[in-house]
Amino acid sequence: MLKSQFIISKMDCPSEEGMIRMKLEAVEGIQNLDFDIPNRKLTVVHDGNLESIDQSLTDLKLGSKLEISEEYHSEVLVENDQQQRKLLWAVLIINFAFFVLEAFTGFISKSMGLLADGLDMLADSFVYAISLMAVGAALITKKRVARIAGYFQMILAIVGFAEVLRRFFFVQEVPDYRLMMVISLLALLGNTASMILLQRAKSKEEAHMKASMIFTSNDVIINIGVIIAGGLVFWLKSKYPDLIVGSIVFVLVVQGAVRILKLGK
Repeated sequence: MLKSQFIISKMDCPSEEGMIRMKLEAVEGIQNLDFDIPNRKLTVVHDGNLESIDQSLTDLKLGSKLEISEEYHSEVLVENDQQQRKLLWAVLIINFAFFVLEAFTGFISKSMGLLADGLDMLADSFVYAISLMAVGAALITKKRVARIAGYFQMILAIVGFAEVLRRFFFVQEVPDYRLMMVISLLALLGNTASMILLQRAKSKEEAHMKASMIFTSNDVIINIGVIIAGGLVFWLKSKYPDLIVGSIVFVLVVQGAVRILKLGK
């Protein structure tokens, strides 16, 4: 067995990781993939089919470069991913639960910030769900699921933008800042809990989980943004802080949809 380490300069989130995983599924002889997204490194344990692995990574145009390839003598060829799956399931459940909560409270509070934040939580749920698909599932099935998730998310974001414009020009009602701030604070606590769970994997050098932690950390920034918008709504007695934050988050949701659609190519 060989252990080959690649530097992938454009790998900076779970979407690129998903693209690489699905691309390398077609290469025979790969025993394990170990992603270190913070350092943009990928370690592949394989049976010597290095040329095919290198070409597959090059085809993705993510700036891959072979750093080192050496004999691998460890008896453990594939890391035990049971703990990773449990942690990812926990994070998936947290994200989806807060999507439901924020979507509902966003609707009754008339807050586009909450609605957009909820949609961003749904986007995260899609990414985690795709990564948790059965290992034995056919590649074409995974790509189909990724496309469906990406298009669904894109449609929701477009509908959200349309609603922002409608409220900007035709609705004078100010959103309920109290619900905005309380629910966003709860979502912030939920994302913090997710980061703590993922940090456990990081302490055990599980690089795959580091990627998910980076992805979740972006949600914390969004939660704080909605809380600030709620404070500005209260202070200014204006709907505009909520609409501005909602628009920004919808842009992020569209970017996330594009990344998910890349998984389906």
